[in-house]
Amino acid sequence: MQPVANFPAGNEDGDRIIKVDHAGEHGAVNLYSGQIFMARFTAPGLVDELKQFRAHEQRHRAIFAAELARRGRARCRSYRLCGIGGRVLGLITGLLGAGAISATTVAVERVVLRHLENQLSALQGKDPFAVAAISAIVAEERQHHDCSASHIQGGTFWSWFLSPVVSGSTEVVIWLGMRL
Repeated sequence: MQPVANFPAGNEDGDRIIKVDHAGEHGAVNLYSGQIFMARFTAPGLVDELKQFRAHEQRHRAIFAAELARRGRARCRSYRLCGIGGRVLGLITGLLGAGAISATTVAVERVVLRHLENQLSALQGKDPFAVAAISAIVAEERQHHDCSASHIQGGTFWSWFLSPVVSGSTEVVIWLGMRL
């Protein structure tokens, strides 16, 4: 693929970040798909919210896909891994019910938001197209975090147990994606 004429291709850091963010959004779409499937049985009150979150993530994935196409770049090598990992995590946490679903979303979004803020800071003034793509999704990612956090009462078992596991796994996937 070739970058669209009259638009700068971006820079190597921006290209790599957009690739990893695209793969992460694919993982998020699959996470919510798995949770929706299981929540129909374990947490039916969350299904509509999860469908809204998935729609946001599908839009985010499309934003990053369009930016990759504009740059003439292929998707990240970790794209399929993120999809499979997201689906498995979604099915397992969906099976565990509303508390696990909410705790998982909070843990993932906490890591994602920190990375997005760092990316915006690193790319400011260097890659305006990457900054625009990332900026377009931050508010909805924060909404997912805050809405899910409102479902968690105090220090529940799932928050205590899942937060370090899911946060650590999310960090590892991002780290791997930046190096693949």
